[in-house]
Amino acid sequence: MQLPQDDQVRVQRPADLALAQPLRAGSFIVTLFGDVIAPRGGDVWIGNIIAFCAPFGISETLIRTAMSRLVSAGQIAGLRQGRRSFYRLTEVAQNEYAQAGARIYGDARAEAWRLVFCPQADAVARCSAGDLPSHVALTDSMALGPRSMPLPEGLCAITGTAEGSDTALHDMARRLWDLDALDQEYTGFLGHAEQINEMMPLPGAEALEARVLLVHAFRQIALRDPRLPHAALPADWAGIRARSVFAQTYLALSAEADSHVAAAFEGAEGPLQSRTRAGEARYALLRESLRV
Repeated sequence: MQLPQDDQVRVQRPADLALAQPLRAGSFIVTLFGDVIAPRGGDVWIGNIIAFCAPFGISETLIRTAMSRLVSAGQIAGLRQGRRSFYRLTEVAQNEYAQAGARIYGDARAEAWRLVFCPQADAVARCSAGDLPSHVALTDSMALGPRSMPLPEGLCAITGTAEGSDTALHDMARRLWDLDALDQEYTGFLGHAEQINEMMPLPGAEALEARVLLVHAFRQIALRDPRLPHAALPADWAGIRARSVFAQTYLALSAEADSHVAAAFEGAEGPLQSRTRAGEARYALLRESLRV
């Protein structure tokens, strides 16, 4: 997501940052579920989704279309209580969100890698389609990437850690991943976070808008980051600072944002909680990332 560069764009609340380039409804709703709903039981009234997305320029029609597609994809399931519609994450989606959350909210330390074998010789297609996030195809049937990402059914992998001289690791990383492009995206994210920080402190509703927008911008980069050893990264790698700024900004917004969730969001069993065990675990990961 690109932020408006035109100085004449008047930013009155965090959601205005997204209006110059409209958000994709489905992707933004996935971020909302991952950041707000998943740690609080996994279900929410659709009226809350509609109200939350309205300041971002996402219409009710777009939301209902996106929700229908997420149901078809097996990510969410609908349930009715009287005349009200609620949506909950499926068990499969809950597991996927937990794995993605560990990468988004976790620390910046390098991961173990894995070598993935694709029996159908479709490694290139799977990497291009995003079935193997952060992986690169080495041959038609082999891909390399971080071990923490879900392994698609039917594939197998060998895991290990990177070894070798700093020069060799750096050269390998440059050949396999477009690190310059990823670095530029992280730099763009830092500008995004700076705009949000300039608005703070924010009241509840706007703090939640800012936090979800922050996560949406960060997750689209972080889930494609192979989390290489520092020796393999370019000098002054923007991803290190971006993760630190993400953690600091997220934590600074969360007290007001969580209070607003408890005041305004409803699940099938009543108001959503302000703080939960899953949420506290997330905050612990963020605090730990600042100590790395």
